Amino acid sequence: MKAFLAAVTAAGSGLLRASLASEPGSRRFHALTASVAATWFAAAGPVPRGRREVTQPVLVGAGAFGVFYGCALVARRVAPLRRAIAGVLDHAHRGPTSTVAATTLVTGVAEEVFFRGRLYDAFGARGATAAYVLSTTATRNPALVLASAVMGTLFAWQRGRAGGVQAPLLTHVVWSALMLAFLPRLFPPPER
Repeated sequence: MKAFLAAVTAAGSGLLRASLASEPGSRRFHALTASVAATWFAAAGPVPRGRREVTQPVLVGAGAFGVFYGCALVARRVAPLRRAIAGVLDHAHRGPTSTVAATTLVTGVAEEVFFRGRLYDAFGARGATAAYVLSTTATRNPALVLASAVMGTLFAWQRGRAGGVQAPLLTHVVWSALMLAFLPRLFPPPER
């Protein structure tokens, strides 16, 4: 089972890399991103729901966004980080808002059911977090890798505390939605 999960992680990571390397706003980007989510969903297996709490995970997601927003204000002044974040957000600037939002949120849900579901059950909190960070490393984007390390640790902690994926899933969706709603304003699209 662990070899299968490692192979799925490698395949999903390759698709993730290809999606972010594709032309922002293109059909290829959305097709590849949908393939990433489909890969995580297909290998998720039974999903442990855990405690049915909503308020705490939503507040944690909003709080995490606040921290990241503050970091983004600083990152705008650091050229390598500014370029890394702007590169990701170019996909938000150049794609239809509804499609970008759906892609972002569905992929976040898929990550949680795979990484904090089946992978967590097989490899534990540290192993699942390491796999999450290594998967994101395939993008070669330092901002995404840093975010995956911080948020992956938080999501794994929530998974252990709540006994299932509902808490990290809600936190991930709230955090992603707020990031998508507010960060593009800090990093306007490059002039073409």
